[in-house]
Amino acid sequence: MSEFRTIDVARVEGRLAPFDWAWAREERDWIDARWAKLHAERPQMFDGRVLMAHRWAQEGDIFRADYFETRFSRFLCWREAGRPGRVANCFAMAALRAADGAYLLGEMGAHTANAGKIYFPAGTPDADDLVGDAVDLAGSAVRELGEETGLTPDMIEVEPRWSITQGSGMIACFRPMRLRMGAEEAVAFIHARLDAQWDRELARIHVVRQADDIDAARMPPFLAAFLTREFGG
Repeated sequence: MSEFRTIDVARVEGRLAPFDWAWAREERDWIDARWAKLHAERPQMFDGRVLMAHRWAQEGDIFRADYFETRFSRFLCWREAGRPGRVANCFAMAALRAADGAYLLGEMGAHTANAGKIYFPAGTPDADDLVGDAVDLAGSAVRELGEETGLTPDMIEVEPRWSITQGSGMIACFRPMRLRMGAEEAVAFIHARLDAQWDRELARIHVVRQADDIDAARMPPFLAAFLTREFGG
């Protein structure tokens, strides 16, 4: 996990800025063919517009990123190709913790692009996260949490600082959030909400209370690195 670096900042800022993504243009034919195959396997996937970062930096106690718009098919194939070039998936994650200190993570459903993977509620930013030319990562974290779990803003306390974990082609902006209920009650609540969703993204909720609960085989390495740091590793 040494390839990941985590910093703590007071604020995260994103904005749209012009960018020509040469890789997507040059690999268009391969991308279109690969997407056709992937979509045939999981027809629920939608080739909508997403936002990726092309420039980022820490400036004092602020982390800033410049974004450009692209299609999900381009993003997904870039990820499959090993994340070439200096662009990144820079996204917000709700680092959800129950009142008793346990972390709550979701297992992605079989129909999703990340089937079986376990991580916090999150999503690659898209047009819904734009306020003018600003990318609202704080709002994205709360929105994804609500869409995936059914939790509402009045049920959580959002902590003031962010943790940013960076790796090759990936920048996870963790926004710590604390629930006002214990882990068992929270799992029961979320599972009830999931059962009522016809297009649910999550299969179920996993509880992580200690470092031994980290599932390195099913959790993305950046998330395992974040949790290891949180548990003092």
